[in-house]
Amino acid sequence: MSTSKTPPEPGREQARHELKLAGALELAPALESTPVEIRDHYGHYIAGAWVEGAEEARFETLNPATGARLASVAAATEAEVDAAVSAARTAYEQVWSKLSGLERGKYLFRIARRLQERAREFAVLETIDNGKPIRETRDIDVPLAAAHFFYYAGWADKLGHAAAGRSVAPLGVAAQIIPWNFPLLMLAWKIAPALATGNTVVLKPAETTPLTAALFCEVLDAAGLPPGVVNIINGAGPTGARLVAHPGVDKVAFTGSTAVGRTIMQAIAGTQKRATMELGGKGANIVFADAALDQAVEGCVDGIFFNQGHVCCAGSRLLVEESIAEDFVARLQRRVQTLRVGDPLDKNTDIGAINSKQQHETIAGYLEIATREGATVWQGAACEPPAAGHYHLPTILTGVQQTDTVVREEIFGPVLSVLTFRTPDEAVRKANDTEYGLACGVWSEKSQKLFRTAHALDCGVVWANGYNLFDPTSPFGGVRHSGFGREGGVAGLWPYLREVSP
Repeated sequence: MSTSKTPPEPGREQARHELKLAGALELAPALESTPVEIRDHYGHYIAGAWVEGAEEARFETLNPATGARLASVAAATEAEVDAAVSAARTAYEQVWSKLSGLERGKYLFRIARRLQERAREFAVLETIDNGKPIRETRDIDVPLAAAHFFYYAGWADKLGHAAAGRSVAPLGVAAQIIPWNFPLLMLAWKIAPALATGNTVVLKPAETTPLTAALFCEVLDAAGLPPGVVNIINGAGPTGARLVAHPGVDKVAFTGSTAVGRTIMQAIAGTQKRATMELGGKGANIVFADAALDQAVEGCVDGIFFNQGHVCCAGSRLLVEESIAEDFVARLQRRVQTLRVGDPLDKNTDIGAINSKQQHETIAGYLEIATREGATVWQGAACEPPAAGHYHLPTILTGVQQTDTVVREEIFGPVLSVLTFRTPDEAVRKANDTEYGLACGVWSEKSQKLFRTAHALDCGVVWANGYNLFDPTSPFGGVRHSGFGREGGVAGLWPYLREVSP
């Protein structure tokens, strides 16, 4: 067993020296200065108005980059959950289900435009609340969220085409529970198709990242959305459990851990509630010897490090062909040494903060397990992380085995496990040797090898010569313990529709 937090000399020191000469370590701060108003207290958005919430049920949300308090948030009581579902039911029966698809689409277009108009504000708030770099929220999260509302606005009056000529109708009230890794984007993924198909919504954001959902309520007001069509309640696990179990809910959409997904499915078993689950993952990047190696390095970095590993589809396993493994890992380490870890609001930052102290401790615990099981631990970056807040250096684990804990379990952090293979069949076998089945990437210059490998992989999404490529027109979802159902594309409409007699 060997452990190391730096590569052999002269690798790291030489790279750092070259970077310093190039000025990479002397970048001036470039902080995003867009002002954002954060209220001291947040309650719940029910029937188009804010409800203060019970004082004794309040909890605090923190800035993961500094540990500073951001706001006090109320956890919804049983009565407040009931009020939100009742408001959604009333809005569905009296207003929303009676509107034509054309009219519903107009509201979605307004929401999309408002998101674009306030894009910088949303990006800054998402970064403050979540810890991810401003470059990611500014260039990916917010534009994609707006794009989903634009896309589904176009579908609202074309549902007959989405259902292959069948007569369809909405389900009713959708309960939606979203995670902390993409708070605004997951909100858009769920609310946009639900509204386009004529359903009303009660959404619960994660307890550590509720602020962009609260700001989104201002967008709903500005768009003139009828009261009760979208309701947002706050809280942790008990609040989500009350929402899922409520008899007034017709559809449950959940994104989160596999363990919580199992609990939800048990809770709704025997009911008539529909469900879609987007759960955990242990994505693999398969790199063949004939791949464009520098391009593949960028794909691996994008798949696990730029997002702090806070993506269920993160490429947390690297399967590299044995003949190029040593060279490829060296290239990857050199690239990682150029990444800047720091203030998420700094436009120079590549890797931001871990969302919470609990998640940071979970990642550290997995590294301890990796060390005990014989892995070599390598960490690097262009600079040291800030002393305050929850930061974790990008980590590469070599010398791991297929049975190791860090290879089998989802870590949800910037930790990459490296394994090798000799043949395409071995690569596929190792990639499929997991309980999950969400996403994989394949890297090769040979199209035939790409297609053969992609079709052999047992997962919901396969990217060829790329990773983490998202588009509102493309469906996303997993198989096996990574869940069922799809979000995005025309397939994202189907879970919110039921067939009716013409």
